[in-house]
Amino acid sequence: MDANDLPLEIELRIDWSDLDVYEHVNNVNIIRYLQSARVNIWEKSGLYKSYKETNRGPMLVSSKVDFKKSLFYPGTITIKSRVGYIKNSSFSLEHRIINAQGEICIEARDVAVCFDFNTEKTYKIPDNLRTLFESYSSSPSKI
Repeated sequence: MDANDLPLEIELRIDWSDLDVYEHVNNVNIIRYLQSARVNIWEKSGLYKSYKETNRGPMLVSSKVDFKKSLFYPGTITIKSRVGYIKNSSFSLEHRIINAQGEICIEARDVAVCFDFNTEKTYKIPDNLRTLFESYSSSPSKI
């Protein structure tokens, strides 16, 4: 999949504190960058607001990260994302982290479930959220 096929986008600055002893972005911070992309998707989709009102919302259950190229300070990154699949209560998010030179440095996939923290059980993805997620799998949109 090409990075141009990813309709959701967020730009972040690389901070000096993100570096490790090798003077490139530490892998732990890559996970934090991906979290920023997820949180923006939660906010854009209304999942965060729903969680605050009902105690029901997304729960990350899996994350896979492939490191392709190092990231360095100073710099900015663009994280492009899309919904990869939508099942009964789970969905995936596919991410590409791209450096300022336009190179794909990280490829990642998250799996989340819709989780009811009151009953401690998953719940079916509501139809309105399913429709919104379908638009995040192919149509251009900026976060």
